[in-house]
Amino acid sequence: MDWELTTARPADYDRIVAVVDDWWGRPVAGSLPRLFLDCFHRTSLVARGADGALAGFLIGLFSPSEPGRAYIHFVGVAPAARGCGLGRHLYERFFALARQAGRVRVGAITAPVNTASIAFHRSMGFTVTGPVDGYDGPGKDMMVFDRAL
Repeated sequence: MDWELTTARPADYDRIVAVVDDWWGRPVAGSLPRLFLDCFHRTSLVARGADGALAGFLIGLFSPSEPGRAYIHFVGVAPAARGCGLGRHLYERFFALARQAGRVRVGAITAPVNTASIAFHRSMGFTVTGPVDGYDGPGKDMMVFDRAL
């Protein structure tokens, strides 16, 4: 399958937030505030199919506090585009952007119940730690991913 991958724009937020709950099958839009596309669109990616429809996205950022680190905050792939390598392609493109910016490590997190995400990150070469008790506050344990670039 062919996709057009472009740098995200702030205007992509409305298209993304309109589909994320449907793509996940549960409410997740609250984990993706507009500020991520307003402030980190240059380090985020959008994938569109041949018809121009949104096929996937990756919201990533380069840490201003830890100059060698990058972080993947949120990734989504349309149900119809899953299993075709789009998620892997988004990650690999982000890795390349991070390397170009001098980043040497990339991290991400997910909930312990998200076994598909845990398996995907392992397949992409991330080490997996967790669940880390209270990572996102009391009662919010998370799996933590880390990978060298």
